[in-house]
Amino acid sequence: MLRLIQLELQKLWLNKASRVLIIISFILPFTVLILSSIKINFFGFFTLELGELGIFNFPIIWHITTFFAAQFKFFFAIVVVSMIGNEYSNKTLKQNLIDGLSKKEFILSKFYTIVFFSLCATLLIGLATFLIGLYYSSYTEASIIFREVEFLLAYFVKLVGFFSLCLFLGMLLKRSAFALGFLFLLFITESITYGLMKWKLNETVADGIYNFMPLQSMWNLINQPIQRIVMTKFPEKADIMYDYAVHWYEIAIVLGWTAIFIFLSYRLLKKRDL
Repeated sequence: MLRLIQLELQKLWLNKASRVLIIISFILPFTVLILSSIKINFFGFFTLELGELGIFNFPIIWHITTFFAAQFKFFFAIVVVSMIGNEYSNKTLKQNLIDGLSKKEFILSKFYTIVFFSLCATLLIGLATFLIGLYYSSYTEASIIFREVEFLLAYFVKLVGFFSLCLFLGMLLKRSAFALGFLFLLFITESITYGLMKWKLNETVADGIYNFMPLQSMWNLINQPIQRIVMTKFPEKADIMYDYAVHWYEIAIVLGWTAIFIFLSYRLLKKRDL
């Protein structure tokens, strides 16, 4: 496994565009650190400091940071589809197979790299969240600090699932631009399909099917925290209550899609004439 990861890291680091995108994909999620220190002066009347609003208190901070950090996953998605496109355009895929790398090892090298970068991103976001929380949170009990740390697991699974989808699209279309375009098309298709199902079926059935679709199932792992933030300020507003927790079955669905995408990528490579 380490040999395969080292092989991929060497390829990515030697490519200037991939190197830049990797650095950006790791730096941008840490804008939450900048966000936590922002002070907005309203014409001298008062100063609003986001860190003092309570949104960086434990345990809600785990929810907020993982949700917003996940929005920057598209930068590494470009790296994933590019590392497949470059294999075809530079003929390195065929050369690797000639040099003794099996097709199974080739796919596994990509998947291991995806897991490696997802794990690194998760650990970094976890560390940043922990430090910000220690600085701003008024709660210091360990039971409260680590109460919702499962959002980190959801973040990790979300990254692995999304990048595995990108890997499959890269294998399917062989071109980075086409793969990214198809990713957007998939999002539109899921939304249109959901709208049609709500029109033809009842909303409960439509929601149930929609939640099993690839992109929507990944989105469901970490729900938006805006309503939750409002709930902390206005607890009497029962009409804005919603389920924001991380559920095991949502993780299972995304892991299932991850396995499907990796398997389909392998089948494509196995049957394709190189």
